[in-house]
Amino acid sequence: MNKTPNELFDTQKSVDVNGSSFEWDTSKGIFQFEGGDVMLFWIDSAFKVFLDSIEEITGEGTADLVFETAGYRTGLVVSDFYKNKIGDIKTSIEALPNIYVTAGWGKTFIDVNIEKKEAVITISNSWETKVKKAQGSKRMGRFLPGHWAGVFTGLFDTHMWYEVQEDDSTSDLLKIKITETDITPSDNIRDLVQREEQNEIMKLEAMVENRTRELTDLIREISSPIIPVTDHIVVIPLIGKYNELRSKDMLEHTLTSLPQHRAKIVILDLTGIKSIDSEMIDMLNKLVSSARLFGMETLLVGISPELSMEVTKHQYSLGDSTYFRNLKHAIHFAFAKEGMFIQEPSQP
Repeated sequence: MNKTPNELFDTQKSVDVNGSSFEWDTSKGIFQFEGGDVMLFWIDSAFKVFLDSIEEITGEGTADLVFETAGYRTGLVVSDFYKNKIGDIKTSIEALPNIYVTAGWGKTFIDVNIEKKEAVITISNSWETKVKKAQGSKRMGRFLPGHWAGVFTGLFDTHMWYEVQEDDSTSDLLKIKITETDITPSDNIRDLVQREEQNEIMKLEAMVENRTRELTDLIREISSPIIPVTDHIVVIPLIGKYNELRSKDMLEHTLTSLPQHRAKIVILDLTGIKSIDSEMIDMLNKLVSSARLFGMETLLVGISPELSMEVTKHQYSLGDSTYFRNLKHAIHFAFAKEGMFIQEPSQP
């Protein structure tokens, strides 16, 4: 009778390496290291793809903080585990190099000063350096430095942080100094959030500025069209409110374009003006005066009763221009000045 794979091989296996236990129970799909469930990754392929995916989705800056924070928190877990298992801090620290090299984290040397709460960790052939080499990245890895900061934060029971003194992927060497500090991953996360918020604000401000510029340019193009009626008569419709910038653009555009039309009569249509102020009056007076210098006559049309009351109330002066109630009357007047008339269609 054929045997199943479980019958051909031992389903349970236990190995002690450097004082650390590895246990398998293939009948249950269990693999354990030091009594806890673990799994294996190929560093330069599957695990690299895993980390690449995080960086691609979150972006390099955010990914660095994710790895740093995750490293720090796993370091706290490790320190708690071995403090509870071994108890003595000095003995726990002495045990760590064998534990980490056995677990595949690289050859680790620890030079520690417990009184000063300082440590220098030197790692060769670390998994993070191998991943960076496989990625072709020259950026510093953040997981292991953050991890060792977390380990010693837990062991010394005070905030510890890292300084990478050497990170050479060509020699597969990583050297990290751990010292007491006020810095925590929470501070870095808060700084990142603030930077991201500031970047978003700057992006929005840039979008608003670009949109405002586009709208301003559009308004400049459409706010002061010169509409020829005949060879010598033009109409300039004025619409909306004119601030200092818009008034300046209006004057510049009009005074530049008017001579090209060779007009004799300029009709300023104020039908689209809902309110009037001294700035508006100043612009109109400048338009009228400039047109007069070009030898042109100016007609003002479309001044509503409300605008008339406003002009009277504030004692605004619009010079010696001729006024008409609507555009139709002004055009009839202009035609008559030119010796022309508009013939109404005959009634059937």
